[in-house]
Amino acid sequence: MGTTDTVVLVVLGVLALTGGVLVFTLNSMARVTFALLACLVCVGGVVTVLGLPYLGVVIVLMMVMEMVIMAVFMIAYMMNPAGLMPMSMLHNKRGSLVVSGAVFAALVTGIFLAPWPERAPARPADTTFQVAMSLMGDQMLTMVTLGFVLLATMVGATVLATHRGRYDRFGDDLDRRPADDPAGGGVGR
Repeated sequence: MGTTDTVVLVVLGVLALTGGVLVFTLNSMARVTFALLACLVCVGGVVTVLGLPYLGVVIVLMMVMEMVIMAVFMIAYMMNPAGLMPMSMLHNKRGSLVVSGAVFAALVTGIFLAPWPERAPARPADTTFQVAMSLMGDQMLTMVTLGFVLLATMVGATVLATHRGRYDRFGDDLDRRPADDPAGGGVGR
């Protein structure tokens, strides 16, 4: 690992730690969501710098989508406006501090006491392929096919659930103003 990689790793690690601390110090669910997003994106960057770009990108993509969905649902469905009302993410402060301190100490102790394996002399050519094969084995084609089938199912379900399209709202030439919306009181209401 070169000097640039080490600097990037340290910066991403500090940013991830800062985001994790912000999760427990900010006072609204929306802000906490974006602090957690920043933290997890930095973790994905750390994984990428450590030589597993596939997992790093998957972590970033998963966390971005998860946090965006969480923010949208908070804005749409929370009792307080958009999750922006003051609140605290800390419950049982003393107990959680003791437990988190003990877990942190155990993990740090494990880092120094674990018998780390020696690095293999030659690095594999394609780490992404190796990770995928170790996770899915001979079922790689099945999983790729399943991914496309699930995507097609989600798109199809969305299309079938929406009984009106843009041509229904704006007319055949898309020139009907105002649009014929059920809630908008447009044409035909």
